[in-house]
Amino acid sequence: MSIFPLLQAVASFNQNYTAAWAQLGAGIGAGVAVIGAGIGIGRLAGQAMDGMARQPEMAGRIQTGAIIFAALIEGVALFAIVIAFLIQGKFRP
Repeated sequence: MSIFPLLQAVASFNQNYTAAWAQLGAGIGAGVAVIGAGIGIGRLAGQAMDGMARQPEMAGRIQTGAIIFAALIEGVALFAIVIAFLIQGKFRP
């Protein structure tokens, strides 16, 4: 029994389905980025509200910091989604 036909089958499998795995990875990556950003901004807002409730005189500074950090989190999520779309566009069949 020769192993050569088995190696040919494995090689054709990888060539045909590389794009499919890349598409799946890009979709999962974009979804994880959005979910992570949503959780991060939600926790940030909750903690900011808790801080403002405990010290109302610091509400302005806390709110400013929370808005800046929310923008940074959103920027990282947008960057991750753009990278996922670039990966997805790279492997068009």
